[in-house]
Amino acid sequence: MTNSTPRKTFVRLGREERVEAILAAALSVFSERGYENAAVSEIAERAGVAEGTVYKYCESKRALLLKVIEQWYQGMVEAYSRDLPGITGIRERLRFVIWRHLRTIYDNPQLCRLMFQEIRSEHDYYELDVHGTIRRYSKFVMDVVEEGVRAGEFRGDVPLPLIRDMVFGCIEHRAWNYISGRGDLNIEETADQLMGMLCDGLAIRGESGGLRRETERLAAVADRLEKLLDKPAEKPIKAGRKP
Repeated sequence: MTNSTPRKTFVRLGREERVEAILAAALSVFSERGYENAAVSEIAERAGVAEGTVYKYCESKRALLLKVIEQWYQGMVEAYSRDLPGITGIRERLRFVIWRHLRTIYDNPQLCRLMFQEIRSEHDYYELDVHGTIRRYSKFVMDVVEEGVRAGEFRGDVPLPLIRDMVFGCIEHRAWNYISGRGDLNIEETADQLMGMLCDGLAIRGESGGLRRETERLAAVADRLEKLLDKPAEKPIKAGRKP
């Protein structure tokens, strides 16, 4: 009796299609199984390619994870670039950037966990291509705040990198239980609370502005009085004489 186990067949795809299929399959497998339990053989099977083909494009499982995370962040950069111009108002734009990041975490907790534990914690993180993509992604917060400073809505004495770190550090800390599977994440409430604290800290106070303007007005009055006092007095005109 012969063994009639069917041989696996693979669909021939173009190079770009193969890469996209591999990355899409890797995204699914990493999201479902984490890093340690993700098998390259399963990624290859889902992509419809041979396992050797995966290693042809990525020399290791970690290199494959890096490409997945970089593509993920690149998609978010493109989404911000596309959607932000259509939102009017500095505060509305800032809230959108914050809300969108929270939404991304809510929709992809496993990928966020992989990013924090498997990539950002490693010694070579700052040398990776994905680090540059993440910096472009986080720069949207600084760009919106800088726009608010130019428009006179926000203070200009707070370093932009500090604001960026406050936003993303706060979100990461707030969302960590959710990312770890130990709780929920209310993205609307968190976005509103963070926006309230951030805008209160960055806002130019009306009272301070009014006090400054009043001080400037009084200084101008004092300057005019000083000039009048320094001006030589005119001689009085005697009666009966023509000026």
